[in-house]
Amino acid sequence: MTRSDTKPPSPPTVLIVEDGVLIRMAIAAYLRDCGYRVIEAASSDEALIVLQQHPVMIDVLFSDVEVAGSLDAFALGQWSRKNRPQTKIVMAGSPTSASLAAGKLCEEGPQLAKPYEPQAVEDYIRRLLAIQRIEQSS
Repeated sequence: MTRSDTKPPSPPTVLIVEDGVLIRMAIAAYLRDCGYRVIEAASSDEALIVLQQHPVMIDVLFSDVEVAGSLDAFALGQWSRKNRPQTKIVMAGSPTSASLAAGKLCEEGPQLAKPYEPQAVEDYIRRLLAIQRIEQSS
Protein backbone atom coordinates (compact mmCIF):
# COMPACT_ATOMS: atom_id res chain seq x y z
CA MET A 1 0.00 0.00 0.00
CA THR A 2 1.44 3.35 -0.94
CA ARG A 3 1.24 6.47 1.12
CA SER A 4 -1.43 7.93 -1.20
CA ASP A 5 -3.61 4.83 -0.65
CA THR A 6 -3.92 5.38 3.09
CA LYS A 7 -6.85 7.34 4.35
CA PRO A 8 -6.29 9.89 7.08
CA PRO A 9 -8.02 8.97 10.32
CA SER A 10 -11.54 10.32 10.56
CA PRO A 11 -12.08 13.05 13.14
CA PRO A 12 -13.83 12.15 16.39
CA THR A 13 -17.61 12.49 16.27
CA VAL A 14 -19.50 14.49 18.89
CA LEU A 15 -23.28 14.23 19.25
CA ILE A 16 -24.60 17.47 20.76
CA VAL A 17 -28.00 17.21 22.45
CA GLU A 18 -29.31 20.69 23.21
CA ASP A 19 -32.82 22.05 22.70
CA GLY A 20 -31.63 25.66 22.74
CA VAL A 21 -31.00 26.18 19.03
CA LEU A 22 -28.64 29.15 19.43
CA ILE A 23 -26.59 27.39 22.08
CA ARG A 24 -26.47 24.20 20.00
CA MET A 25 -25.47 26.04 16.84
CA ALA A 26 -22.73 28.01 18.60
CA ILE A 27 -21.05 25.02 20.28
CA ALA A 28 -21.48 22.89 17.14
CA ALA A 29 -19.79 25.53 14.98
CA TYR A 30 -16.98 25.91 17.48
CA LEU A 31 -16.32 22.16 17.68
CA ARG A 32 -16.42 21.86 13.88
CA ASP A 33 -13.82 24.64 13.70
CA CYS A 34 -11.72 22.57 16.12
CA GLY A 35 -11.82 19.63 13.68
CA TYR A 36 -14.55 17.45 15.15
CA ARG A 37 -17.36 15.87 13.15
CA VAL A 38 -20.53 17.14 14.84
CA ILE A 39 -24.05 15.79 14.79
CA GLU A 40 -26.79 17.92 16.32
CA ALA A 41 -29.94 16.74 18.09
CA ALA A 42 -32.64 19.00 19.55
CA SER A 43 -34.06 16.33 21.87
CA SER A 44 -33.29 13.02 23.52
CA ASP A 45 -35.58 11.38 20.95
CA GLU A 46 -33.46 12.70 18.06
CA ALA A 47 -30.30 11.67 19.91
CA LEU A 48 -31.60 8.10 20.36
CA ILE A 49 -32.28 7.81 16.65
CA VAL A 50 -28.71 8.92 15.91
CA LEU A 51 -27.23 6.57 18.51
CA GLN A 52 -29.28 3.62 17.21
CA GLN A 53 -28.98 4.21 13.47
CA HIS A 54 -25.96 6.36 12.62
CA PRO A 55 -23.26 4.36 10.78
CA VAL A 56 -20.40 6.43 12.25
CA MET A 57 -19.19 5.73 15.77
CA ILE A 58 -20.24 8.47 18.18
CA ASP A 59 -17.16 9.19 20.30
CA VAL A 60 -18.75 11.73 22.65
CA LEU A 61 -22.34 12.40 23.71
CA PHE A 62 -22.45 16.03 24.87
CA SER A 63 -25.85 16.80 26.39
CA ASP A 64 -27.58 19.55 28.25
CA VAL A 65 -28.84 18.24 31.60
CA GLU A 66 -32.27 19.70 30.94
CA VAL A 67 -32.96 18.28 27.49
CA ALA A 68 -36.31 17.99 25.72
CA GLY A 69 -37.70 14.60 24.72
CA SER A 70 -39.20 11.45 26.15
CA LEU A 71 -35.98 10.62 28.06
CA ASP A 72 -34.28 12.99 30.42
CA ALA A 73 -30.53 13.48 29.99
CA PHE A 74 -29.68 10.95 32.68
CA ALA A 75 -31.82 8.23 31.09
CA LEU A 76 -30.22 9.04 27.73
CA GLY A 77 -26.78 8.76 29.29
CA GLN A 78 -27.67 5.45 30.93
CA TRP A 79 -29.01 4.12 27.62
CA SER A 80 -25.79 5.15 25.92
CA ARG A 81 -23.63 3.61 28.63
CA LYS A 82 -25.51 0.29 28.31
CA ASN A 83 -25.79 0.16 24.50
CA ARG A 84 -22.80 2.23 23.30
CA PRO A 85 -20.23 1.78 26.11
CA GLN A 86 -17.40 3.17 23.96
CA THR A 87 -19.18 6.55 23.78
CA LYS A 88 -17.98 9.05 26.36
CA ILE A 89 -20.70 11.06 28.11
CA VAL A 90 -20.39 14.75 28.98
CA MET A 91 -23.24 16.71 30.51
CA ALA A 92 -23.58 20.44 31.02
CA GLY A 93 -26.10 22.12 33.27
CA SER A 94 -26.70 24.97 35.61
CA PRO A 95 -28.66 23.44 38.50
CA THR A 96 -26.24 22.26 41.17
CA SER A 97 -28.20 19.12 41.99
CA ALA A 98 -28.41 18.13 38.33
CA SER A 99 -24.66 18.60 37.90
CA LEU A 100 -23.98 16.46 40.95
CA ALA A 101 -26.26 13.71 39.62
CA ALA A 102 -24.52 13.91 36.24
CA GLY A 103 -21.20 13.42 38.00
CA LYS A 104 -22.47 10.14 39.40
CA LEU A 105 -23.46 9.00 35.90
CA CYS A 106 -20.22 10.04 34.25
CA GLU A 107 -17.17 8.52 35.89
CA GLU A 108 -14.79 10.79 33.98
CA GLY A 109 -14.99 13.44 36.67
CA PRO A 110 -16.61 16.82 37.09
CA GLN A 111 -19.00 17.93 34.42
CA LEU A 112 -19.37 21.33 32.82
CA ALA A 113 -21.47 24.07 34.35
CA LYS A 114 -23.55 26.39 32.20
CA PRO A 115 -22.81 28.88 30.94
CA TYR A 116 -19.64 27.30 29.61
CA GLU A 117 -16.89 28.62 27.41
CA PRO A 118 -16.64 26.75 24.08
CA GLN A 119 -12.88 26.28 24.62
CA ALA A 120 -13.61 24.53 27.94
CA VAL A 121 -15.91 22.07 26.14
CA GLU A 122 -13.31 21.34 23.47
CA ASP A 123 -10.55 20.93 26.08
CA TYR A 124 -12.69 18.52 28.09
CA ILE A 125 -13.59 16.44 25.02
CA ARG A 126 -9.96 16.35 23.87
CA ARG A 127 -8.86 15.06 27.31
CA LEU A 128 -11.57 12.35 27.33
CA LEU A 129 -10.57 11.12 23.88
CA ALA A 130 -6.86 11.16 24.76
CA ILE A 131 -7.55 9.02 27.83
CA GLN A 132 -9.62 6.65 25.69
CA ARG A 133 -6.82 6.27 23.13
CA ILE A 134 -4.30 5.53 25.89
CA GLU A 135 -6.62 2.91 27.42
CA GLN A 136 -7.19 1.27 24.03
CA SER A 137 -3.48 1.09 23.25
CA SER A 138 -2.54 -0.61 26.51
